[in-house]
Amino acid sequence: MRATQDEVWRRLMFFEDVPHRPGLALRLLLPVPLRTSKPAMRVGATIRCTYSGGRSLVKRITAVEAPSLLQFEVLEQDLGIESCLTTVEGSYRIRPSGDGTGVTLTTRYRGHLRPRWLWRMPERWIAGAMHRHILRGIGASFARESRDSA
Repeated sequence: MRATQDEVWRRLMFFEDVPHRPGLALRLLLPVPLRTSKPAMRVGATIRCTYSGGRSLVKRITAVEAPSLLQFEVLEQDLGIESCLTTVEGSYRIRPSGDGTGVTLTTRYRGHLRPRWLWRMPERWIAGAMHRHILRGIGASFARESRDSA
């Protein structure tokens, strides 16, 4: 992204924060995100994400090294996919890259479907789709700002 680490840090989003609609695969697999609580970005802060149908996800921030690292763990997951997949933790790493900033988003999950060799690839594809959605959302927030200031 053509922005500084500090600018990207201020615009970090979770899946539930992204204002545009997720792609078809994510819409078919997950309930619709409705809102996210906005605590201070500090270790121990709890983030409650609310989805359609009364579904929810609760995350706790486990590490903060502004403007380069945010880590979280998932405390509760009620998305209707728990028999297939549960999310364990995730992180955002932000670093200078060329004339902009690079963001690496990582999610660790537990797959419960068997045989594992068959399900690993589709699970990774879904996680990748979610990451692309989030990163596009962060990038779009810069594009909106430049349009609004023009």
